[in-house]
Amino acid sequence: MLTHLTVRNFAVVEAAEIEFGTGLTVVTGETGAGKSLLVDALLLLSGARADSGMVRAGCERAELSAEFNLANAPAARTWLREQALDDADGGCRVRRAIAEGGSRAWINGRSVSLAQLSELAAALVEIHGQHEHQALLERTQQLAMLDTFGDNGAALAKVSELAHRFRDILARERELSGGEDRAARIELLRHEVAELERWSLPADALADLESQHKRLANAGKLAEGASGLAELLDGDGELAAARVVTRARSELERLVELDQSLQPALDMLDSAGIQLGEAADALSRYAQDLDLDPERYAEVDAHLAALHDLSRRHHLPAAGLYAQAEKLGAELQSLEGAGEALAKLAAERKQCFTDYGVAAGTLSKRRATAARELGKTVTSLMAELGMEGGSFAVDLQPQFSGEPDPQGRERCEFTVSANPGMPLRALRKVASGGELSRIALAIEVAALGADSVGTMVFDEVDAGIGGAVAETVGAKLRALGSRCQVLCVTHLPQVAAQGHAHLSVSKIVQDSTTRTHIAVLDAKSRSEELARMLGGIEIDRETRAHAEKMLEKAGARD
Repeated sequence: MLTHLTVRNFAVVEAAEIEFGTGLTVVTGETGAGKSLLVDALLLLSGARADSGMVRAGCERAELSAEFNLANAPAARTWLREQALDDADGGCRVRRAIAEGGSRAWINGRSVSLAQLSELAAALVEIHGQHEHQALLERTQQLAMLDTFGDNGAALAKVSELAHRFRDILARERELSGGEDRAARIELLRHEVAELERWSLPADALADLESQHKRLANAGKLAEGASGLAELLDGDGELAAARVVTRARSELERLVELDQSLQPALDMLDSAGIQLGEAADALSRYAQDLDLDPERYAEVDAHLAALHDLSRRHHLPAAGLYAQAEKLGAELQSLEGAGEALAKLAAERKQCFTDYGVAAGTLSKRRATAARELGKTVTSLMAELGMEGGSFAVDLQPQFSGEPDPQGRERCEFTVSANPGMPLRALRKVASGGELSRIALAIEVAALGADSVGTMVFDEVDAGIGGAVAETVGAKLRALGSRCQVLCVTHLPQVAAQGHAHLSVSKIVQDSTTRTHIAVLDAKSRSEELARMLGGIEIDRETRAHAEKMLEKAGARD
C-alpha cells in the first residue's frame, strides 16, 4: 500500500509531504483548491504523460515521489525482482522529475522508462476517475471486468495460450504445405542442387582446379621456357652456366695449391656445379612430362566457366557455392519430407483444438457463474443507490467461428433496466447520464477488490448523487477500505464522514502568489470541515451537531 507521498513545485503545490495509513482516506476542499492534484501526482507516478506546464510557475522542475509497503503485494515484488530493481529492505520508492526538456523516472533509485513505471504501477495502484464509467460502455472492457469479478485470470490465460499455439501450428502448416508455391520451390531446388553438386568444390579442390587451369592454359609457354632454361644451365653452348662453373673451378684449384684459405670457395663451386646439374635435369624432365592435353584443358575451362556462371546467379563467390549446395540441399530435404512433418503438425493441431475446447468450456462455465453473481450484486446495489425496481444482467453471447479465439467462446453485453417493468437494454444505450453514472458506480463497487491491487484511488466518482445515496456510497467505500487501502477525493459530506482519515486541501494567496496547502485533520478540525461542506459559509450550531453525528454514525459501522 501507499505509505508516503511527496510533492514539490507541482502545479500550485509548493511542497507537501503526506503519510498514508490503512482504510479509507478522504480528500476534501473547496472548489478550485486543487483536490485532484494528489490523484494527478499518482497518475504521473504511474507512468502518465507529463508536460512542462505541470511545473509550478517560476520553478525549474517538479518533483514527485511515493513509497509503498509491499508486504501484501507479491506481484509487485516479483516484477521488481525480475527487473533487477528490488531493494534490500523490501520496500519500493518511485520518483519522477518533470522539467522543460521532458521527464525522468526512477524506481528504488535506478533510472527506468515510463513503460516500466506503468507496469509496476499496475500491480500497486488502481485509479478511478470521475468519467471512467464511459469505459464501461465498451464491450471489451465489460468482458475484462466480468473476468476480473469471476477471478478468471488463470482460466483465460490457458485459453489464450492454447489459441495462440493453435495459430502457430496453422502458420507452420501453411509454410510447409505451400500449395503450388511449394511444388515450384521443390522443382527449382532440385535443379539448383543438382547443378551445385555437379560443379561446386571444397576450398582446397577449387584452388587445385584453378592452379591446374592456369598450368594447362600456359603449357606451351612453360615447356618452351623450361627447355630453354635447361639448355642455358647445362647445354652445349660456350656460355652454359655449367661450363662456366667448370672453367672457374679449374682455375680455382690451381690457386688453392698456392693458398689453402681459398678451399672454401672451391667447395662452394663444387656445390654450385652439382646444383646447376640437378636444376637443369629437373627443368628437362618438367618440359618432357608437361601435359599438353587440349581435351583436359577444355574440361577444366568448362568447369570454371560453370562455376563463374553459378557464382553470378547465386550472388556468391565460387568458394561459397559448396556451402550453398549444402544449404539448399537441406531445404529441399525439408520440403520433400514435409508430408511426415505435416502429418505430425495435423495431430498436434487436433490435440490443441481438443485441449482448447476443454479450457474454453471451463472458462464459459466460470463466466456464466460470474455473470449471474455480478447481475445479482449490481441489481442489489442499484436499489441501495436509489434505483429501486431496476435490474442489471450480463448477457453472454456465444461467438465461435471455428478457430480458437484467445478471448474464449463468448462476448458479453452489460444490460440494464432502470425502472420496474422496463425491458433490459444494453448499458451503452441508456439515455440518462445520471442513471448511467449511478449504474456505473454500482458496477464499479461490485467489482472492486476483486483483484490484488493494494491501493484504490477515486476522483469524485460520486459526482451527481447526494442524500441517502451518497451515504450508501460512502459506506461502500469504507467497507472496501477494510480489504485494501482506499483514497477518495469527494465533495460530499456523506462520503467524507466515512473516512478513517481525512485530508483537507485549501488554496492560499499570499504576496500575489497562490499556494495549495494540504493538511491532515484531527477529530475537531474534521468536524469543522464536514460542517463547512454541509452548511457553506454560515456554519451554525445545528450544522456542527449534524457533522458530529455523521462522524459518530460512520464510526459505529466498524
